[in-house]
Amino acid sequence: MTALSRPVQMTAAALVGAALLTACSGTDAGDDGRTGGGGGDGAFPVTIDSALGEAVIPEEPERVVTWGWSAQDVVLALDVVPVAMPRNDYGGNEDGVFEWDADKIEELGGDQPTILSGAHADAPPLEEIVEARPDVILAPNSGLTQEDFDRLQEIAPTVAYPEQPWATTWQEQVDIVGRALGKEDEAAALLEDTQAQVEALAGENPELEGTTFFYAAANEADVLNVYREYDPRVEMLTDLGMEPSASVSELDTDPDDSFFFQVSYENLQEIETDVLVMYFADEASLEEFTSDPLVAAMPAVQEGRFAPIVGEDFVMASSAPTVLSIPWMLDRYVPELVAAAENVE
Repeated sequence: MTALSRPVQMTAAALVGAALLTACSGTDAGDDGRTGGGGGDGAFPVTIDSALGEAVIPEEPERVVTWGWSAQDVVLALDVVPVAMPRNDYGGNEDGVFEWDADKIEELGGDQPTILSGAHADAPPLEEIVEARPDVILAPNSGLTQEDFDRLQEIAPTVAYPEQPWATTWQEQVDIVGRALGKEDEAAALLEDTQAQVEALAGENPELEGTTFFYAAANEADVLNVYREYDPRVEMLTDLGMEPSASVSELDTDPDDSFFFQVSYENLQEIETDVLVMYFADEASLEEFTSDPLVAAMPAVQEGRFAPIVGEDFVMASSAPTVLSIPWMLDRYVPELVAAAENVE
């Protein structure tokens, strides 16, 4: 997550006042029903705990705002169009919307959501969220701080991540969002269907079973960002039967709460893995990486055990897997992993 400047959007007092006047004012009579949460099967009120505090949702929410990378995917998959969701310039279309989200919004025929200022900003855009008048704010896979959470709670009940920022599995997100919207039965069916697709592909490609992998990114000069085992993109590969390389824990000499750590290029030869998995915004970035002599000398690169993920939309779909992005990308992702695994001796 690249940190951006964090302007002060509103004072706390102004925020509380705006929230009281707007966020709780109800739904416009002209709102399309599909923008709300009609047809839920859960009982309210619902209380959802998170690492930052609990959200008490008094009744089925009609105006849903999402924040972070992927909550909007689950909301849309449950046939609810958010009134507002974050802009994603990396991997999104000209409006900052992922292709799989745009397709689902068109399918549902609801009002187009308000697109909030960037998902990778240091803090959520409070004024924009107030203007959306949410009944609930869903941010189960985000980087909210305690301060962010407390301010959002002044606007509407806010659901944060269960344990660590940016580390909520796609399965956990389905469960959390389903409960928040009163759609637990639908969420359970969605989870089962998606899990079945993942398991089917794993079963059809036994080459992946037990194959070790090392997942990294070259986002800074001369260092790799290495993703820890609880990162969702890593867990996607373990769902397919692969296993994190022992090198990940061996090189993680100073564990902290982040979802990644860094390894300098001078230590690349210490990486032992069957398959090296990395992502790149485009082919030029991939070529620049592999042209470095230290990279070119890595056994996984030399022996064709390298599975690069290329293209911003493909990167986002696999980095923050969800019940919408998994069907969109998995048929492409698995063959690339298999091609690398087949070169393991």
